[in-house]
Amino acid sequence: MSTSYPEADRLDLVEELHGRRVADPYRWLEDPEDPRTREWSAAQDELARGRLDALPGRQVLEARLRELLSAGSVSVPLWRAGRAFFTRREPGQEHAVVHVREPDGTERALLDPVALDPSGLTTLDTWVPDLEGTRIAYQVSHGGDEQSVLYLLDVATGDVVEGPIDRCRYSSVAWLPGGAEFVYVRKVAPGEVDDGEEDFHRRVWRHRVGTPDTEDELVTGPGLYEDHTYYGVRVSRDGRWLVVTANVGTARRDSVWITELTDGKTPELVPVLTQADDVQATCWVERDGRFYIHTTDGAPRWRLAVADPATPQREHWRELVPEDPGSVLQAVRWLEPAPGSGDEPRLVLARARHAVAELALHTVDGTPAGVIPLPGTGSLTGLTVADRDTPDRYGQVWIGWTDLVTPPQVHRYERGATVLEATAPGQVALPAVRSELREFTSKDGTTVRMFVVTPAEGDGPWPVLMTGYGGFSIAREPAYTSSALAWVASGGAYALVGLRGGGEEGEAWHLAGNRANKQNVFDDLHAAGEALVAAGTTTPRQLGIQGGSNGGLLVGAALTQRPDLYAAVVCSAPLLDMVRYELFSLGRTWNDEYGTADDPEQLDWLLSYSPYHHVREGVAYPATLFTVFESDTRVDPLHARKMCAALQHATTGDLLDRPVLLRRETDVGHGARSISRTVALSVDTLAFLAFHTGLELS
Repeated sequence: MSTSYPEADRLDLVEELHGRRVADPYRWLEDPEDPRTREWSAAQDELARGRLDALPGRQVLEARLRELLSAGSVSVPLWRAGRAFFTRREPGQEHAVVHVREPDGTERALLDPVALDPSGLTTLDTWVPDLEGTRIAYQVSHGGDEQSVLYLLDVATGDVVEGPIDRCRYSSVAWLPGGAEFVYVRKVAPGEVDDGEEDFHRRVWRHRVGTPDTEDELVTGPGLYEDHTYYGVRVSRDGRWLVVTANVGTARRDSVWITELTDGKTPELVPVLTQADDVQATCWVERDGRFYIHTTDGAPRWRLAVADPATPQREHWRELVPEDPGSVLQAVRWLEPAPGSGDEPRLVLARARHAVAELALHTVDGTPAGVIPLPGTGSLTGLTVADRDTPDRYGQVWIGWTDLVTPPQVHRYERGATVLEATAPGQVALPAVRSELREFTSKDGTTVRMFVVTPAEGDGPWPVLMTGYGGFSIAREPAYTSSALAWVASGGAYALVGLRGGGEEGEAWHLAGNRANKQNVFDDLHAAGEALVAAGTTTPRQLGIQGGSNGGLLVGAALTQRPDLYAAVVCSAPLLDMVRYELFSLGRTWNDEYGTADDPEQLDWLLSYSPYHHVREGVAYPATLFTVFESDTRVDPLHARKMCAALQHATTGDLLDRPVLLRRETDVGHGARSISRTVALSVDTLAFLAFHTGLELS
């Protein structure tokens, strides 16, 4: 086993950017084809594999993870003309499978990724049945590249009836009534833009089933097509209205258009909102013919408004449900009354209070009309109601639900009561634990919350696995997580922190942790760790942190800012060079979240915390494991390569006690993966954290 790190050339490369001198000694590691990068990466593979394979307790972890994952999964049904479509993963299956339940109750598998590709490397990215339940549009990608290809499947026969249609990465699909047409989103063709720019240019098309995609009709509208814009499409159930929503990159601002469809050409879209309005909005035309607007306009925790779709602009909006100052309005569903009940339609509103799910009923004029009871302190995995053409299911709501110790379940609400309808198909022995929502105070006095799971017996201190995200208004909610439960079952404690930058407390919470405010996110994490230490839950020698993607940036900044507070770090698919992140993969689509190095003031924001630029020689950094995926088309592995080299050069930590390792995988990317690959990654990361926080795996 190697006793030293692989050699890495350290360049005397310093650039002057807006008058700031910025060093970049490992820029050569940005090029994966450079022979030096290949040689260095191979040596890192050998070093990491040798160290990780020698860690104690790996077999115990693998057995626990497989047991916990054998619970499987189940989703809420999506109703189409009496048919119910849902996903289920049985114990032992590598991927979830789409099933259909016929009106007579019989069920069958419809889309199985392993049947499509026995290697397990093909993932089902998204699927949506037509309004009659006769066809499904589904998208698959291979090897983690997320470059989705679209097909149409006949539900009755299981035969593919159309496809492949390529260039459908992150494509939204909306069926028109009758199943003969759909509107969808597609990247531009090669040659339409400069090479390598295709991922940043999309168009909305109207497609007629049975005709070549070259004959698709381009949907047009003023200001519709801008660089690196993502589009969503929705069609009203009567087929009359098409709504298109767009956001530039990951900016939390929406443009919205609407048009009245005809049997011939699609008329030009009419603007409802533009980027200049600086609000978020999810819009649709509901069964009552009204235009619904779920928006942050004047309401950072979201509110609900309505308008006439013929006059949908903001000056015509009428507030239906105002903002609740203590919770975030997440979703709205239209609920038809049960036949013969004499009831009126209701709106089902999904809210989250400090990331904990709540469901409420309102009349169609917005008046509160009661609550839907939920099983406990958990989160929603889905929320559906019967479609227009399944009247025998009117009055029912299907609720996908989970919490920190409960595998996914489906509950059904009807006539004032919520009943358990389906559970994850596998039976698992769950560890005896205590879970609670704790409050603590961050550096600037802000109250922040975290979910903490500890063994049922004892008072600590325990080795702690702490994680969070803190970006892009994404909320981290309490949910069943096999790796967290495997950790607690081994005698550790788990903490999930609702950091600023996320969406746990609405848009103001997000804005308090992005751009010039990004340091608040890191301060929140440090304060969470200190609160766990002060409470006797853990000690710095027992505190490990883990994060991926933007969460990888989180823990990368944490280890450079507070190496004294953390004993071990797992940093997965991270952003770490914040000066050059825009130059690679989808980086420039995130500059509304982080800022751009092209602007002097914003460069200062980035340089103030960029982990790669804050590595200092002579510091005993925590034990650190970087995990990267060579097929990742979102975050380039170069970030971890450069940071790994910098840390290995700088740290005074011993290779045995405080190693810095880089674990690579091929044929997987940033998103979905098979269960086997999930287990293998979790065994490595948890065994690493356990060894370096003193958790004995037995």
